[in-house]
Amino acid sequence: MAKWFGKHQDVLSGALKAISERGYWSAYPEIPSKKIYGEDAPATGQSVYNGLLNKPFDLPGHPAGDKRVGQEISPYGPDLGITYPAAGIEDLVSSAGIAGNMWGRASVKARVGVCLEILHRLNQKSFEMAHAVSHTTGQAFIMAFQAGGPHAQDRGLEAVAYAYREMTQTPESAAWEKPQGRHDPLRLTKEYRILPRGIALTIGCSTFPTWNSYPGLFASLATGNPVIVKPHPMAILPLAMTVKIGREVLEESGFDPNLLLLAVDEPGAEITKDLVTHPEVKIVDFTGSGTFGTWVRQNAGNALVFSEEAGVNSIVIDSTDDFKGMVRNITFSLALYSGQMCTAPQD
Repeated sequence: MAKWFGKHQDVLSGALKAISERGYWSAYPEIPSKKIYGEDAPATGQSVYNGLLNKPFDLPGHPAGDKRVGQEISPYGPDLGITYPAAGIEDLVSSAGIAGNMWGRASVKARVGVCLEILHRLNQKSFEMAHAVSHTTGQAFIMAFQAGGPHAQDRGLEAVAYAYREMTQTPESAAWEKPQGRHDPLRLTKEYRILPRGIALTIGCSTFPTWNSYPGLFASLATGNPVIVKPHPMAILPLAMTVKIGREVLEESGFDPNLLLLAVDEPGAEITKDLVTHPEVKIVDFTGSGTFGTWVRQNAGNALVFSEEAGVNSIVIDSTDDFKGMVRNITFSLALYSGQMCTAPQD
């Protein structure tokens, strides 16, 4: 809606400036401070997270099959005990296709405004998201807050900014006139419309479920494509929370909430391959192993595939005049973010 675009226009302007100048800028504070997020934010986040445990996760209006699934276990010990609606693939694809008709005809500002509002609300819930990320990935709380919250939101915002910039490069209409000497000029009134590609599939990973999923999710949504979000079966909760918030904003904005759908499965009964090969899926964003990434690229048919796979980052030592300093630097690099980042030294 236009109101969301106007509300967040300053944030979008900051992001557009940042992608143009390539300097540091962040819309979402990375410090889990009460002064920034409110005195009650930490306690509320813990309480909301606790309230999600050991019960069905509520996704109003979401397609649902005959069963619910969920086997997430916190690396810190307890089972999360949360179950999610397990909709069939055809129900997901059909619902996404229907929802995409109106979304694809919406204005650029309407779609971008909705995406900005979703990101804003995600930021407000960064504390509860941190608990969800921590207890599905094993990250320490501060790391989970930053990487699962504000840093992921920044990546989503960056994708929205790039999408907005590209979509507004072409005018919505143009008056074309060519002189013809003594004759009347040739005149054409041209109209241009951004055409979405189709249903997008975002495949999440178990280590950074939001940080790695938000760029593809928000790029697809901003450009007019409905999105089916397929989390890793051991890290469903952070993306389920994301889908729920997104659906709430979409419905408030007058759009079909089935533009954002959750596709869940369990170990041993995976549905990812069936989604990747479905003929109605036109975009695939994948994060995970190189082996499965290769399979995705080879089997995605005509879908446009974007993948982020295992990193190979070797350390080559040529020489040094500060051996202790070099060792300290290498040690820090190996230990940073518990060595979980794909950018950590590895081969």
